[in-house]
Amino acid sequence: MLSRELLRQRIDEVKSRLEGRGVEVSMLDDWTRLDEQRRCSLVEVESLKQSRNEASKAIGAIKRAGGDASDDIAKVAELRGGIESLESRVAILDEELRFIELRLPNVPEDDVPVGADESANRVEREVGIVPVFDFEVKPHWDLGVDLGILDFERAAKLAGARFVIYRGVGARLERALAGFMLDLHTTEHGYTEILPPYLTNDDSLEATGQLPKFAEDQFRLEGTPYWLIPTSEVPLANVHRGEILEESQLPLRYTAFTPCFRSEAGSYGRDVRGLIRLHQFNKVELVQYTTPQASEAALQEILRNAEEVLRRLELPYRVVTLSRGDMSLAAAKTIDLEVWLPSQKQYREISSCSNTRDFQARRGNIRYRPSDGSKPRILHTLNGSGLAVGRTFVAVLENYQRADGSVDVPEALRPYLGGLERITGSE
Repeated sequence: MLSRELLRQRIDEVKSRLEGRGVEVSMLDDWTRLDEQRRCSLVEVESLKQSRNEASKAIGAIKRAGGDASDDIAKVAELRGGIESLESRVAILDEELRFIELRLPNVPEDDVPVGADESANRVEREVGIVPVFDFEVKPHWDLGVDLGILDFERAAKLAGARFVIYRGVGARLERALAGFMLDLHTTEHGYTEILPPYLTNDDSLEATGQLPKFAEDQFRLEGTPYWLIPTSEVPLANVHRGEILEESQLPLRYTAFTPCFRSEAGSYGRDVRGLIRLHQFNKVELVQYTTPQASEAALQEILRNAEEVLRRLELPYRVVTLSRGDMSLAAAKTIDLEVWLPSQKQYREISSCSNTRDFQARRGNIRYRPSDGSKPRILHTLNGSGLAVGRTFVAVLENYQRADGSVDVPEALRPYLGGLERITGSE
């Protein structure tokens, strides 16, 4: 959520920065109009309260003198009614302002490319060597089915389209990838592992930016106040909602491996085959709470942490800074990691690392008390995939495939698979 001070003092800059983020300028004009009405009403309330206080003092003086204070008592009652009416008006205006504020995206940072969609994204660098095959490569959905480790048909029978069953060594590989990522992040990168609930409430989704604007992208449990988590960013970024932390506690680094549930509204026809765009998938998430002055360094740290997974798995990838129009609502800056998929002959997203600055923390009222003893301030939150496990599974299958249809196991994963060096379908 953007601060009201920012919107009041730098509204023209905000309008310019939000260009390309799908914001209608009229929303900001409406906000300015409503805010002016609210502030005028508050001035009137204070004026009426002062008059009421003066009238109340006059009543006391008249009564002490033995006079008739009925006119002044009637005046106080009238003033009280006016105050209550204005305070009700202020409450309504607050709701109307909040309605707009909850739908405004974050203000992008200076170095974020200007553009309405992914065509304006900026490639920063490519890492690793794209493999060259002397045979016709298979897509992962064929490799997995032929090896007997992926079953889309039976998953469709159980749940419907965009679901999968992992079988045998396929299930072990998914689990191995998650274990490898968690061990790396907790033992070497300094993250504390969290096992959060997979259900969440309205307040948590509102704090991270999924509600109210993107309700159609979520799965809600009918007849309950609960939603399935779209990513463990939601519970991790809400662990300290409503709290005041000490500066000495920061940064806090959390990681979690959870299933993620997405309705994929509006994505029909895209990636209908395979594991790229499922309703349920697994992900290892990284979240940090930090001070404002440390948040840019924290973004680079999260990016390095996610990159290290790809480096150790020896998967080719590239680093991309997203444009204003391609970022999520909460992000002020997002840097994606895209892994190479041989069957598609292109890089595909496998991690998004975002600095939301004070946007989520303001919505969730998460503050820290500076070490100098000054009043509590809104902290910054950041998040990144470290990594999307299913997409890493895809990248391993496709980049490590052999001409006979088998798949080599990356060396980093072999200890997690009992020393298995190759997946042949006979395990």
